[in-house]
Amino acid sequence: RSKKPNIIEVKIFRRKMEKEHNIFALAMIFCLTIAPVYGQYYSKTVMRVAQLAEKMTRLHFFLHDTVSGENPSAVVIAHPNITQASPFGFGTLFAINDPLTVGPEPTSMLIGNAQGLYVSSSRDPAVFTTVMYADFAFTSGRFNGSSFSLISRSSSSDAIRELAIVGGRGAFRMAQGFALTQINFANLTTGDVILECNVTLYHY
Repeated sequence: RSKKPNIIEVKIFRRKMEKEHNIFALAMIFCLTIAPVYGQYYSKTVMRVAQLAEKMTRLHFFLHDTVSGENPSAVVIAHPNITQASPFGFGTLFAINDPLTVGPEPTSMLIGNAQGLYVSSSRDPAVFTTVMYADFAFTSGRFNGSSFSLISRSSSSDAIRELAIVGGRGAFRMAQGFALTQINFANLTTGDVILECNVTLYHY
């Protein structure tokens, strides 16, 4: 005849089962907590202990946008499929590699290049309006290897044009600010332009 367990044995058995159940439950909770992390594309957001000091830098240079001649710095890469009287008409897209110089003369010291795109965005043939997407990179001097990025609208109807700066790299990492430009020289026949640029950058 089988021996019946006494009360003490029953209690020990129950405690053992409860302990094993608790360990299993904790293990399941741990697994459920960890598993989703592998499917996420982001990491934990943390507060910065100290705010970095913001710097301000002002730049002054000249941009040479040349569309004529055998070695232009701006070329048409797309044009709307409609008849237009002007090669700079609405919808024309240009790729640029415009030299940046210390002075307005083409022979002045080269300090970098503005590379990117601008598109003619005005339906009014009397007003040349563009939206520019360009990286202004410096290749000499204190800011050699650094650049700032500009995305903004510009209109020939404005004597001084204000353009928005939205980022940068190198010494201008996380830059924001604005560029004030005005025409230093313009050839209305060829479309060649030299712009004087006064830039204010806020960066870290």
